[in-house]
Amino acid sequence: MFSSIGDVILSESALSQLLADVFGYTAFREGQQQVIEAVQQHRDALVLMPTGGGKSLCYQLPALASDGLTVVISPLISLMQDQVEALQTMGVAAAALNNGLTPEQNASIMEQLNSNSIRLLYVSPERAMQGFFIRLLQQWQVSLVAIDEAHCISQWGHDFRPEYGQLGQLRETLPNVPFMALTATADAATEADIITRLHLHDPVVYKGSFDRPNIRYVVEEKYKPYKQVTDYIKKQRGASGIVYCGSRKKVEELAEKLQREGLRAAGYHAGMAHSQREFVLRGFVRDDIDVVVATVAFGMGINKPNVRFVVHFDVPRSVEGYYQETGRAGRDGLPAEAVLLYDPSDAAWIKSIIVDHPDEDRRRIEQHKFAAMQAMSEAQTCRRLVLLNYFNEYRDKPCGNCDICLDPPRQYDGTVDAQKVLSCIYRVSQRFGMNHVIDVLRGSKSQRLMELGHDKLSTYGIGADQSHEYWLGVVRQLIHRGLVIQNVQQYGVLQLTDAARPVLRGEIALQLAEPRINLVVSKPRVADRGDYDKVLFRRLRALRKTIADAEEVPPFVVFNDTSLVEMAVNYPIDETAMLAITGVGQKKLERYGQEFIAAISAYLDADDEPVSRF
Repeated sequence: MFSSIGDVILSESALSQLLADVFGYTAFREGQQQVIEAVQQHRDALVLMPTGGGKSLCYQLPALASDGLTVVISPLISLMQDQVEALQTMGVAAAALNNGLTPEQNASIMEQLNSNSIRLLYVSPERAMQGFFIRLLQQWQVSLVAIDEAHCISQWGHDFRPEYGQLGQLRETLPNVPFMALTATADAATEADIITRLHLHDPVVYKGSFDRPNIRYVVEEKYKPYKQVTDYIKKQRGASGIVYCGSRKKVEELAEKLQREGLRAAGYHAGMAHSQREFVLRGFVRDDIDVVVATVAFGMGINKPNVRFVVHFDVPRSVEGYYQETGRAGRDGLPAEAVLLYDPSDAAWIKSIIVDHPDEDRRRIEQHKFAAMQAMSEAQTCRRLVLLNYFNEYRDKPCGNCDICLDPPRQYDGTVDAQKVLSCIYRVSQRFGMNHVIDVLRGSKSQRLMELGHDKLSTYGIGADQSHEYWLGVVRQLIHRGLVIQNVQQYGVLQLTDAARPVLRGEIALQLAEPRINLVVSKPRVADRGDYDKVLFRRLRALRKTIADAEEVPPFVVFNDTSLVEMAVNYPIDETAMLAITGVGQKKLERYGQEFIAAISAYLDADDEPVSRF
């Protein structure tokens, strides 16, 4: 099979060769080839892949196989610069136009663009919508426009940015250029909004799995948070991590406490001077700082694959936000951990803030999203199932790698309880929310319930023997199991799915967790770091840091941790063996291969028996 991109025709084998030579990968990840084929056919695409799932390659590889220019719209300068540095290290002609450039640098990039010698250009949405820049785009040979973090365009997204909303106009000025929207977090409402607002024409929609099996999800009761976080970080022994806090004050207090404990930590929030924020980000990306304590301002600009843990000091305001933030751990595919400290009083405080939002539609959306986040925090079923089901990726098999799976709550035959809830949802015509359904179950005598005549329903009062909190736990489990959905576009009403029918009919039994009225969760277990030569890994990591500092690039630009771990397993001591390591392409072999081969050979010569596989 042959495909055409611009004026270039490449076979599938040639694309695979390009993948190996430039990026050092021997095979495409799931979904990448499907999306690339859509670009080859000049079709629009919406790509939903988890953080670390390989979204960037979906536009980077077509760019290399094209005679034209691929324009990537990205939200933050730091993110663009990291991408450009990594691509340039692999020999790719890439550049970023931003306000941090000198006039000379800007002029040089413009000259290269005008001579068609740049393949990938990164710009912000603000620059992309400037009139003079749009006119330049119409002059250049643009083969693809890729919009990263596309959830920012949607009113339903957790990080709505008004400037993203204008990008649909850009589509009208480049009608014959395929557009690709990419995001790691989008529920059904956000997905539809992205397609509409960007004017995507019959797009190929690829939804990768939202599952990040290498991340262990843990919720711990929040009782002495500063001590809990300090003790946890000390156990990580210098691993890279992020701690998210809900306020600037907490960021500053926690960062100071960690520093007093001798930990290489720093704070980051939007109230700090730009130069200070850049210093912290640079230090973290370059492994000079181990832990960043931050507000969500420390967000999409992080391009660091070896973050081993993310701690939430406070509960996030949406599942999308939580997923995005925890997804910054373990992007290299190695074991990582996401720890959430949960206190129901924090949830009550956030609810009070949301209620005060002046815009009714926005308030309604945020209330729904936070309710889902609170439900995940209080869940008695597998955390990963809750996450995946929220994104409509329904599964019924527990993951075995979260606190609930590792320390499961007591199970009981919940068939009758489930039937009561499902029947009640049906009896109120699937038109009411969670609290109203529970009020009917418990026989509430509220004025509204009486006016609706719901006290006459057969399900009225059949759950009066249990508390509101008990039924809340049952309903949430049914949502997590995919038997019930909360429709955000219809004010959070509960609706039955096809999976509810056999339970209602009594055709199958349903095991539920006994609702925990008072949250009791297990202590987090530190993730296993894998079976590889730890001593060699540390030596290779030190060599990587030396090279990176000399070249003034982040260490992962040289090689990421996945590559170093493979080297510490397979001990490559010649070029052929080194090329077989994930992430080692021809350019990187030529640039760094001999130094790493020499280091591994010296290590093996010093000790004929490799040690420290523990």
